[in-house]
Amino acid sequence: MTVTFENNRIVIRSGNSQTWIEPWGESSLRVRMSAEPQMDGHDWALDEPVKECAAQYRTETVDTTDPWYKSEEFKQYHMAGNNHYLTNGKITARVNSEGWISFFNQNGELLTEEYWRNRNRINRYCVPLRIDARELKCHVGSTDYELFARFEAFDDEKIFGMGQYQEKSLNKKGSYLELCHRNSQASVPFYVSSRGYGFLWNNPAVGTVAFGNNKTEWYAKSTKKLDYFITAGDTPAEIEEHYADATGHAPIMPEYGLGYWQCKLRYRTQEEILNVAREHKRRGLPMDAIVVDFFHWTRQGDFKFEPRDWQDPAQMVKELKEMGIETVVSVWPTIDEKSENFGEMADKGYLVSADRGNGLHMTWMGNTVFYDATHPGAQEFVWERCKENYYDLGIRCFWLDEAEPEYGPYDFDNIRYYEGPALQCTNIYPKMYAKGFYDGLKAAGETEILSLVRCAWAGSQKYGVLTWSGDIHSSFRSMKEQLQAGLNMCVAGIPWWTSDIGGFLGGDISDSAFRELLVRWFEWGAFCPVFRMHGERSPWYEREEEFIDGVRQLTSGQDNEVWSFGEENYEILKKYLFIREKLRPYIRKHMDIASEKGLPIMRPIFFDFPQDKKAWDIEDEYMFGSDILAAPVTDAGAQDKTVYLPEGTDWLYSSTKKIYSGRQTVTVPAPLDIIPIFIRKDSGVEVY
Repeated sequence: MTVTFENNRIVIRSGNSQTWIEPWGESSLRVRMSAEPQMDGHDWALDEPVKECAAQYRTETVDTTDPWYKSEEFKQYHMAGNNHYLTNGKITARVNSEGWISFFNQNGELLTEEYWRNRNRINRYCVPLRIDARELKCHVGSTDYELFARFEAFDDEKIFGMGQYQEKSLNKKGSYLELCHRNSQASVPFYVSSRGYGFLWNNPAVGTVAFGNNKTEWYAKSTKKLDYFITAGDTPAEIEEHYADATGHAPIMPEYGLGYWQCKLRYRTQEEILNVAREHKRRGLPMDAIVVDFFHWTRQGDFKFEPRDWQDPAQMVKELKEMGIETVVSVWPTIDEKSENFGEMADKGYLVSADRGNGLHMTWMGNTVFYDATHPGAQEFVWERCKENYYDLGIRCFWLDEAEPEYGPYDFDNIRYYEGPALQCTNIYPKMYAKGFYDGLKAAGETEILSLVRCAWAGSQKYGVLTWSGDIHSSFRSMKEQLQAGLNMCVAGIPWWTSDIGGFLGGDISDSAFRELLVRWFEWGAFCPVFRMHGERSPWYEREEEFIDGVRQLTSGQDNEVWSFGEENYEILKKYLFIREKLRPYIRKHMDIASEKGLPIMRPIFFDFPQDKKAWDIEDEYMFGSDILAAPVTDAGAQDKTVYLPEGTDWLYSSTKKIYSGRQTVTVPAPLDIIPIFIRKDSGVEVY
């Protein structure tokens, strides 16, 4: 094995294997390892130009006064004992003479280091388990590899980010996570550590990560190389900024993204959606966007309105625009085998293929195949159909559903993309799906681009992706899970996030228990990055099975407008519609910061109070911008809420105007019409 410094990077060579450590933007490093003579060229999420930084390189001879270093065993198995250091700003990588890598901050404090358990290593405390930190195990007869990357575990470490998982814990230390997408699960493999660093697993392969108490282990079932990015900063906000610089910044949020979005499953006709918008405006209520949901089309994959129920969509869009309402239209990536576009797309290789057996991916409401969003030609083809049939009618915002995509079943070993086997790259699908529409809208002259997308991967944010948390259940348990899911999604670098207010699956609007849930969720939604109503609202309306030109039509759920849940609740919901409007300048300010700096408006409280150790343990409250602390009520029947107020400022409880000092836990009244909101004293922000 040799360790050299060349081309501004440390290179570790052992036979054909090579590992590169190099600067990748400010106070950041990229580490890559290949078992082949040539490094695989995919940059994956790290495809942004970053600040060029000259590495500071030095070597240091190990202190050999310890008798161990004079032993015959050391002389036989080890090099002369040089440590190699590469420093870029606030981060330093140290490579010892055996090739182990450790990372330190500018104060010389250990951030993290690789996990090695080999008897013949310099660390004489290692044991003969023959476990390496970096393993690329070749799939026999191929240039594809099974990958393991292992790091030491630290008892004091807390881990936040990694995207969106349906579970209870904000802190992911102790979690075992699947690295792939599913409906309501988005793997965005970047985390911020309480030890002062951020880490991106820059690999879209199907795999897992275990943040264990004994070690951290990343795994990919099939890949070409190891690739990760690590960055250091004095605060979580600084770490987040470095990460945004490396993977891309969200664009400026369009103005309609700041207000209220109305949606249901589903508005079946043009007149129905217009009547809802008209009634909303008649009541003097604010609304910024309304959604035309799925199955408004002639057939999946045709990408156009069904003309019987949508007679003049251009006029609909025009009338909505005159009311100040943006039209959002659902697009699915499913191509029905009977679609007018299926044959051409199949002939041109624009469909996701199967390595064996039946190539169908979904059989719900038709036999369908997903289009291949990793194929540039397929991206352009789908956009051109949507431009012709939607954009040219005045529609500027698209709801890109089924973006994981939602395979049934998720047999990744049988799926192949233009980019390669799904096992190696499936996690880029939602990012490429959004990219196709972003590029198309940009080429059409649009400057404010937003797409509502049901999944994301690292870097999706730069394509104007607003992620929502999928088809979640209507329950208080689910609401609690969405709180941590949203916060971790934002920490993972996706600053535009929302959930279906009230949950998606279930939710009888005549049930008092559901009405309570809906009100609590709506109050919380007013303090989320995007404020959006949606839901299945079963039981669905009873309708006879209906077909138009041989295409089965989907029925609708119950009403889902703010006046649908009882008069008393309507008054509460109306109040929060106007609270959101009141906060529009504040939200605009922080959305602009999200675009410029990468700091999400919705974030755990330790982002703003990193020196407060207790703030790192708080999981049921968060900061909404720099001056608002929100503590949603997520328990049925609750009338008060216990809240921790971080140190460093005094806090005003917005509903009672009482002042509290920081660094204490308080219990405050929270009747049904109140979400506990605390404001930094003297910030000038008003809510209630």
